[in-house]
Amino acid sequence: MSGVLLSTVGIGKEFSSVPVLANVTIEILSGEILGIIGENGAGKSTLMKILSGVYTPSSGSLFFEGKPVVINEPLDAKRLGISLIPQEFNLIKELTVYDNVFLGSELRARGGLLDTRAMKRRTTELLAELGVEIPPEEKIENLSTAQKQMVEICKAVSLEAKLLIMDEPTTVLTPYEIDILFKLMRRLKASGTTIIYISHKLKEVKAICDRVMILRDGELVDTRPIADITITEMAQRMVGRELSQVFPEKNPPEAEVVIEVRGLTVPGLIEDISFQVRRGEILGLAGLVGAGRTEVAETIMGIRKRTSGEILLHGKPARIANPRDAVRSSINYLSEDRQGTGILTSFSVVQNATLVSLESYCRSILDLIDRRAEREATLGHMKRFSIKARSLETRLEFLSGGNQQKVSLAKTIDPGPSVLIADEPTRGVDVSAKQEIYRLLSALAREGLACILISSEQEEIIGMCNRVIVMKEGRAMGTLEGAGINEEEIMFLATGAGEGVR
Repeated sequence: MSGVLLSTVGIGKEFSSVPVLANVTIEILSGEILGIIGENGAGKSTLMKILSGVYTPSSGSLFFEGKPVVINEPLDAKRLGISLIPQEFNLIKELTVYDNVFLGSELRARGGLLDTRAMKRRTTELLAELGVEIPPEEKIENLSTAQKQMVEICKAVSLEAKLLIMDEPTTVLTPYEIDILFKLMRRLKASGTTIIYISHKLKEVKAICDRVMILRDGELVDTRPIADITITEMAQRMVGRELSQVFPEKNPPEAEVVIEVRGLTVPGLIEDISFQVRRGEILGLAGLVGAGRTEVAETIMGIRKRTSGEILLHGKPARIANPRDAVRSSINYLSEDRQGTGILTSFSVVQNATLVSLESYCRSILDLIDRRAEREATLGHMKRFSIKARSLETRLEFLSGGNQQKVSLAKTIDPGPSVLIADEPTRGVDVSAKQEIYRLLSALAREGLACILISSEQEEIIGMCNRVIVMKEGRAMGTLEGAGINEEEIMFLATGAGEGVR
């Protein structure tokens, strides 16, 4: 590392006269991997959007390679050599993978025509570096959330930027994919690329970063070499207090089977999936990218059409042809794709929180909505989840990613389901909010909820689940329980090293 690549002096940002960043002065060194951490709403993503031209600062100055610069739009940042992998996907679903990777930076042949062959070849090479096999001609709308994340990474890397900003790049990746990404980051660092790495996964920050900067309530509170700070100290500096045990004690499930899946099959996606979830149980679905975990959830919800298999609720066949049928059957789903299918960012907090259960707030023959009851329920969710918003009428586009996730979870439990499918429930959520969500899921299980938990974080699966089904390429490879729920056994099954528990 040598010299300062980018620095800020007194950067501030306000939205509707509400400050979200205040007097942030930082120096980012050439050739380093700099971690930036903080609770949801601390200002991390806002600061990165200023550096990449998505937002303009309300105050302060920017310097790049020692010279003052003004970054009014993403194109200005791109010219300087700054590339952002955003927390929420910025892909055009109707276009192909290679179209998205080279959008705005198309390769051209002689005569100015698009060099489609070269773009496909380079896209394939970039995906191979990440250990992912995705046809470059595949449309984005047909990809899983984790595959979309890999495309976003390829898109940013293809620009060969001087400064690469990664905003929560691993939230839907498993340890196997994260390890591949880290190897790529180290190669980029060795070639001179500077990387800003934003993550709520403090172990990852400790493992990959050279230094760490900590933001709290829009202010910079600490900057240290990573060797000089422990994971516990990082967490405490983020929240300004000591943190207790992350995972609550597991509850023993009751004997009653709430939901049973028999032989669930969707050709090319999942095959012969069978399991039961008991009252008060948290069943985990683990596996690598493309294992079929989300596809199981979407099939139960009627989003995907099964060719065979059946779903039983309390021992009786359930007729579920679409998500509305599932909700009316008391099954609800927290989607992994928060902004894609989980929330409506142009709607307010209260509108999102009651979106699924709106008909239950209709109190008259004219189906008029009881706004008072709707607001009271939303206020209860805001208190329970510690959702930070100016008011119930605040649109979700003005909330941090973590607070958006909390609203999405509130929307999911507002109807009072007996079965909850939680797909990556702590995606983009800070360590303190994770604890709140874990405790809520545990409390719901104690109250009798049957929960299916899908997560790419092995710690989450191990710490929360009574039993775990490990999947690979659409098949269930084995079931773990008790002491058998550990990283070694999960990876043994997820990689196909065995057909059952050793």
